[in-house]
Amino acid sequence: MPDSVMQKESSPDSSIENDRSLFSYALIALVLALIIRFFIATPYIVQGASMEHVFENHDYLIIDRLTYDVSTPKRGDVVVFGLPQETSRDLIKRVIGLPEETVVLSGKAPDVTIINATHPNGFKLDQSYLSAENLGGSTNMRVTLGPDEYFVLGDNRRVSSDSRIWGVLPRKDIVGRVFVRLFPFSMISLFPGKAHYQD
Repeated sequence: MPDSVMQKESSPDSSIENDRSLFSYALIALVLALIIRFFIATPYIVQGASMEHVFENHDYLIIDRLTYDVSTPKRGDVVVFGLPQETSRDLIKRVIGLPEETVVLSGKAPDVTIINATHPNGFKLDQSYLSAENLGGSTNMRVTLGPDEYFVLGDNRRVSSDSRIWGVLPRKDIVGRVFVRLFPFSMISLFPGKAHYQD
């Protein structure tokens, strides 16, 4: 007698179970992606020339949203934030003045002087990383920051819209700091453009 071949057919219940599993995995992946996007890291594409030549137009960056939940922005950090008067529009600038400091811009370059509890007579910020054509020309202003306020400037001072124009940056408007540059591929780097300043 020939051997009988039995073929097991998948039941409708089994197909439904597989569909449910796939849906569950897709849902978990979506939730994880949203958590990363809104709470841990977010992409940002540089638009404009305000941070040249450290960041160029169309550089693709990843912004670290988590660090400033447990620590404060440091002088020299490059941050992305919502423009105080229009928080739906994100900008990228460098932190120059910290809470409760006085920032003085003076002279042709201009020089940036920081006055704080450690340096009551002030100290001049080292701006040697800036090219001469990006310094921006004569400016004279003095700003004293509140407890949660920052003074930010673009590296290309000639064209940057920053704290010189629209005022201080509240901490609550800061999205995060620049963590990775992913594009252009030849410029991939961690914490690109970070400057180490005197406090």
